[in-house]
Amino acid sequence: MKLYLTGHDYKYACEQIMLTLFPGQRPLYPEEPADEGEDQAHITLFRGAQWATGRTALTWEGKSAVGACRVKTAGVTGQVELDRALQKALKLSFYRAAVQVLGKEPPWGALTGVRPVKIPTKALLRGETPARAEAVLRDTYRVTPVRRRLAMDCARASLAALSSLKEDEISLYVGIPFCPTRCAYCSFVSADVGKALKLLPPYLEALFREVEAAGDLLERQGLHVRTVYIGGGTPTTLSAEQLAALMGHIRAHIDLSRCTEYTVEAGRPDTITAEKLAALKENGADRVSVNPQSMRDEVLKAMGRSHTAADILRAYELVEASGIPCVNMDLIAGLPEDSRLGFRSTLDQVLAMGPANITVHTLALKKGSRLMTEGGSLPTAEDVAAMLDYAWTTLRGAGYVPYYLYRQKYMSGSFENVGWTKPGFENLYNICMMEELHTVLALGGGGVTKLVDRTAGRIERISDPKYPYEYINTIDRIIADKEKLADFYAAERR
Repeated sequence: MKLYLTGHDYKYACEQIMLTLFPGQRPLYPEEPADEGEDQAHITLFRGAQWATGRTALTWEGKSAVGACRVKTAGVTGQVELDRALQKALKLSFYRAAVQVLGKEPPWGALTGVRPVKIPTKALLRGETPARAEAVLRDTYRVTPVRRRLAMDCARASLAALSSLKEDEISLYVGIPFCPTRCAYCSFVSADVGKALKLLPPYLEALFREVEAAGDLLERQGLHVRTVYIGGGTPTTLSAEQLAALMGHIRAHIDLSRCTEYTVEAGRPDTITAEKLAALKENGADRVSVNPQSMRDEVLKAMGRSHTAADILRAYELVEASGIPCVNMDLIAGLPEDSRLGFRSTLDQVLAMGPANITVHTLALKKGSRLMTEGGSLPTAEDVAAMLDYAWTTLRGAGYVPYYLYRQKYMSGSFENVGWTKPGFENLYNICMMEELHTVLALGGGGVTKLVDRTAGRIERISDPKYPYEYINTIDRIIADKEKLADFYAAERR
């Protein structure tokens, strides 16, 4: 879609709302005018002394509409808050024009971004009633009733998590960017072990060095680890001996005396063995993920998975026998070759296993993924909506509750990913990460450290290189970069 911006340069905000309403489009910024009837949006910002107005004139598939939104700018303090107000006016003006030409409203209304739960959470923290917090979602952003309830449930879980945290606590993420094979929907940079096996020993050697440096850094700053999450990639690509060595090294160099939750993403069932699970349990893991994505062999094959539904059942039985108390299972709605009945069958089979956590993702077409570059036979947005409706009804009926959610770009039907849990098994790390409740120190390839100062509303990021060989070759710089954590906390304490 051709975009023409006048009176502002808020490209990212305009692209966000465009992708929300027209997920198959990509933004173009031509210098020449568009032809009459061509798909286009003229997004204009008018600034006055007291108010600002966003106006969008939109043409889509021969239909045209105009939308406007006015926001008060008098009394707004600080450039950050002013930018937010102006972008809100622009996005809502685009939304109001778009729903006229589309003839329908998306499930999350005019909300963009990955963290819709932050809106009701902030309202509740300001002392507003739940009814008022939900009213903002309904009246300002036009969020549908089902999604409002999801957001409110997750906001309550966020507040409960926040009340349990101490100021000197952080979470620790450790990344293992290796996988047995690459799934069709995945854009994450992880090394296929068949081709990169030789990188594993030097990668672990570099990671051990970063673990040691992190332990020293946290001790100097008086910070304590509340949750640990070993993710990837597929961490159980490592052997039982390598997993034991890694987790033992973490325990030896980082104080885990306050750690109340230790997750390892086992993920791919074809990488799970009794020996690996024993190593995880012996070294402190109390939660693992076994991620089928689907229980239909034809869907697994279309994804590029090298296992079957029978392997998933076998892996789950191994986890149960290991004594690890909490299991998460990931499912994806909207996979190639899947159907409404197929997804229902998958969810029913997973529910029969009885995991404490079930995370229902919506397929996102990510840049660099095989699905994005080669295409595939995908369910329609209506099919995906029906899959999610079934998950919503069935999981609630089985006693599960939603506790965290997030959205992604290019997601089927502009829906969401939701973590469901049996009461009492909420994963604190997931809530802290998605709602940015406290600092997450990330070690390993592809990890992104988030330094969070909730009092000042300040967040800084430190990104580690994605490719294993790059991580290995720049480990000295990576360790030095993490010293920014000390500067961040020094500024926070002043």
